[in-house]
Amino acid sequence: MATIDECRAALDRLSGNLAQADGGVRGAAAMDRSLSCHITDLDRTFTGRLEGGRIRVDAVSPGPPAAKAEIRLAMTGDDLVAMVAGELKFAKAWASGRVRLEAGFRDLLRLKSLL
Repeated sequence: MATIDECRAALDRLSGNLAQADGGVRGAAAMDRSLSCHITDLDRTFTGRLEGGRIRVDAVSPGPPAAKAEIRLAMTGDDLVAMVAGELKFAKAWASGRVRLEAGFRDLLRLKSLL
């Protein structure tokens, strides 16, 4: 089982990957939205923002998200680490219910190019 530190490192790597992306991926990541990522097996939630093509983590708190972020993710720590490492494809994990993504319709359309 992935640790909270490994999950934080995976989010940092994902942020770096987004910042280095080009074309449509960079454009899709350039939105400014609140973000939460609930790590279900650790029962911890990372909260922050997706802004300027990067993910900024502001806090880690116990339990599910206390407030409703504009973009909400939920998954196990192992799935987060595997997706960032390229070992698990988001579409497959989402289709099988291993990953949950909730956002407004327009945000989902923009995020589609990231996935």
